[in-house]
Amino acid sequence: MKLNKLSKVVISVSLLGWLLIAVLALNSANAEAANNNDRTNIYKKIQLFSEVLNTVRENYVEDLEISDLIDAAIAGLLKETDPHTNYFTPDEFDQFTSSTQGEFGGLGISIDKKGDYITVVAPIEGTPAYRMGILAGDKIVKVDGENVIGVDTDASIKLMRGEPGTKVVITILRPGVEGELDFEITRDIITIKSIPYAFKMDNGLGYIRIRQFNAHTTTELTESLDNLEKEGIRGLLVDLRYNPGGLLTEAINTVNEFIGKDKLVVSTKGRIPSANQEYYTRFNKMRSGYPVVVLINGGSASAAEIFAGSLQDWDRALVVGETSFGKGSVQRLFPLSDGNGLKVTTAKYYIESGRCIHKDLNDKLLRDDRVLAGEVPQEEIEKMQEEATEKSHEQVYHTSKGREVYGGGGITPDIEYKQSLLTKLGVELRRKSSIFNFSVDYMLKHEADVTENFEATDKIIDDFLDFARNGGIEFEQTEVDSSYSWIKNEIESNLIGRKFGDLASYKRAIRQDTQLQASLKLFDDYATLDQMFNYAAQLKKEQVAAAELKKEDVAKTVKE
Repeated sequence: MKLNKLSKVVISVSLLGWLLIAVLALNSANAEAANNNDRTNIYKKIQLFSEVLNTVRENYVEDLEISDLIDAAIAGLLKETDPHTNYFTPDEFDQFTSSTQGEFGGLGISIDKKGDYITVVAPIEGTPAYRMGILAGDKIVKVDGENVIGVDTDASIKLMRGEPGTKVVITILRPGVEGELDFEITRDIITIKSIPYAFKMDNGLGYIRIRQFNAHTTTELTESLDNLEKEGIRGLLVDLRYNPGGLLTEAINTVNEFIGKDKLVVSTKGRIPSANQEYYTRFNKMRSGYPVVVLINGGSASAAEIFAGSLQDWDRALVVGETSFGKGSVQRLFPLSDGNGLKVTTAKYYIESGRCIHKDLNDKLLRDDRVLAGEVPQEEIEKMQEEATEKSHEQVYHTSKGREVYGGGGITPDIEYKQSLLTKLGVELRRKSSIFNFSVDYMLKHEADVTENFEATDKIIDDFLDFARNGGIEFEQTEVDSSYSWIKNEIESNLIGRKFGDLASYKRAIRQDTQLQASLKLFDDYATLDQMFNYAAQLKKEQVAAAELKKEDVAKTVKE
C-alpha cells in the first residue's frame, strides 16, 4: 500500500512521539526518584507536542517541512538550558570535534574577510599551501571554480577543507600580478598548534603562548619547556589571554608539569552521580628553579581557567591580568543518529581550593535576547559585571600556602593589569586593514630593505598616512601623535612577518602590548615567586584600604 506525503508525516510524527515516550519510560523506570505522576505528566506533554506538530503541519497556510519543525522544537527545548548546551548538525559536529582534536584535512592557510574578499593572512609553514607558494595578501576569488567573493569565512573554509589526499583548485588575485592565478593543492592533515609561540626573550625570560587546549597541548608544552630550560631562563611567562579552553585532560596534564604527582587539580559536581569526579595529576614530574607568571584576561575560559586557577591554588604561579571569563561548566558530547551531535552541560568545575570558577551572570547574558540584540546599554552590562565581581569577592578561599583567593566567577588575578585600548584612529586602521594592505604594497617594491631588525622611518610612516588618507580614513595630527608609536610598531611587525614569518612578526608586535610588558617587569623587580606573592598581598591591602576610604568619603558626602 502506498502512502501519500501527509500520511508519511503523520506516521513519522506519531512514531516520534511513541519513541520518545518509550525512551522516557525506560529512563523513568530506572530512576528511583521518578513517580507515577511525573511520568503521566511527561506522557501527556509528549502527546500534546505530537498533536501540535500534526495540526500545524496539516493546517498551516504554507507547506512546512517536518524536519524544520522538529529542528525548531529542538532549538526551543535547548533554549531552556544554558548557552553551552548545543545541538549540532553533522557538519557542525564534525567541525567542532576536529577543533578539539587539533587536526583536519585542509590547505594550511590563515584567512580573514577583508571587504568582499577572503584574504590570506599567512600561510602556515610546512603545509601544502606554503609549499605551493600561496602568499600573505593573496585574495581568494574561487574554490574549485565556485565564486567566493562576498562569501563568509565559514562557508569558504567548508569549501577548502576535505579529505586528506584530495585536490582543490584555489583561484587568487595577487597584488602586483595581472589576472587570476590557479593553484591546484592537495589537501593534507593540518595540525592546529596549541602553542604557536615559545621563545627565550632578550631579557632572559621564557615566553609561552597557549592558544587553546587540544590533543597536542601537553606534548607541545613539554617540548617548549625542555627547549627553554636548555637555553637557560630566569623566569617563565605563560600567556593564556583569549584562550577559550578545550580538553580537560590536557589542562590537568599541563598543570602536572608544574605541581607534581598526586595533586588534586579539579573536581566536577553535577546532578547525576557519574558527573561527580575528582581529577589528580598522574606523572612524577615538576618543573622548578624559576618563578612563573600566568597572564589571563576576560577571554580566558574553561580549561585555561583551570590551568591558571590550579597554579594559583598550589602557589606555583602568580596570576596577573584581568579576571577570566568564568566558564566553569562541564559539557559532555553525545553523538546522535545521522551524524548529528549534542553537547550537554552535566556538571560544574571546582578547583583545589574549593572555589567554583563558573560565573552564572555569563549564562544569563548569553541567553538574554535584549543583550544579544544590543538593546541593553553597555554601561548597564558593565554595572552588572562589577556587581557580580564584588559579590564573588565575598567568597574567600585559600591557596596551599594560605593566600586569599576569590571564588564565585572566573579567576581573579593576584595583580590586575588592564590592557591599554586602541585609539579611535587605531581602531579605524584595523577595521579597514590599512596597515596590512600598505605592507603588501610596500614589499612589492622594497622587500630587500626589510631585515629582522627593520625600523620604520618617518618617511615610511608619512607614506603610510598618505596611503590611509587615500583609503578614505580621516584624522587630525593630534590623533597621529597619540598613535604614532603604535602605528610604527604595527608597520614594522607586518613587514617583518611578511618576510621572516609569523614568529618574527609576533616578537616585534608585543613591544606595544602594555599588559604583557607590565607582567614582564615583575621579573625585574622581584627575583622569586614568594617576593611576588608578598608584593601582590601588600598591593591588595592598599587597594582594600583605598576602597574603604572611598566608601567613607561617599557616605560622608551623602550625609552632608
